[in-house]
Amino acid sequence: MMLEWIKDQPYWNRSDGWDHFMTMGRITWDFRRSKNEDWGSSCIYMPGMRNITRLLIERNPWDYFDVVVPYPTGFHPRSNSDIVQWQNFVRNRRRKTLFCFVGAPRAAIKNDFRGLLLNHCKNASGSCKAADCTGSRCSNGTSVILQTFLDSDFCLQPRGDSFTRRSVFDCMIAGSIPVFFWHRTAYLQYQWFLPNDPKSYSVFIHRDLVKNGTSSIKTVLQSYSKQEINQMREKVIQYIPKLVYAKPEKGLNNTKDAFDIAIDGVLKRIKEQEQPGFKWK
Repeated sequence: MMLEWIKDQPYWNRSDGWDHFMTMGRITWDFRRSKNEDWGSSCIYMPGMRNITRLLIERNPWDYFDVVVPYPTGFHPRSNSDIVQWQNFVRNRRRKTLFCFVGAPRAAIKNDFRGLLLNHCKNASGSCKAADCTGSRCSNGTSVILQTFLDSDFCLQPRGDSFTRRSVFDCMIAGSIPVFFWHRTAYLQYQWFLPNDPKSYSVFIHRDLVKNGTSSIKTVLQSYSKQEINQMREKVIQYIPKLVYAKPEKGLNNTKDAFDIAIDGVLKRIKEQEQPGFKWK
């Protein structure tokens, strides 16, 4: 009904939707149902949706019109001062463990990687702190999650139920350095919000090397010097403002939060699309 209405509007008709965008607030796959019995809806496949820029928390890397934004966290700063105070707090935090893992195993999944990481962490001889979120232990945003990230230099970030995971942002806002096992968890998603050089703020270990025992997570992370860890953490801390959504009635004055970056990026795309000879990237 909404699409039928909007297609009759003059602003829509001047560009066939190219200069429109919408916030969808979930992962793209929830709107790509191909069969009636599948989860979600077929919204993205509906007539009229083809040219609209869509803001989602996980995108299809091969769809130009999907634009990804950070998962919301519990930190909504009210001012620049809130940001600076938090950055100083996580920068000066004394971290007790080398790495951590927050999550729950998926018993129904064969060769569950999260369960493997949880066991790996528990067997790391004091170098890893684990927060087992089995059942509803982490459903209320318990302080144990934040405490675990604040206490650790690195945080293990496997894919979630889809390729992305809210925990990535909880981890980074706490000043912990993410360790990824899939490129699509972050590197092929959040280009507007994360540094261009993945090595400047994160570690990548291919999941297969962990599964077959070729690579030890603990050994890889121990290979980083204290100076390298501090440099990576500083890069993470530098990007915190871009990962949070400020209180809407306040904003962050001259500092751009995730909302500002998303809107600026969309407007830039629309302007590019208006140029002669424009081609999808």
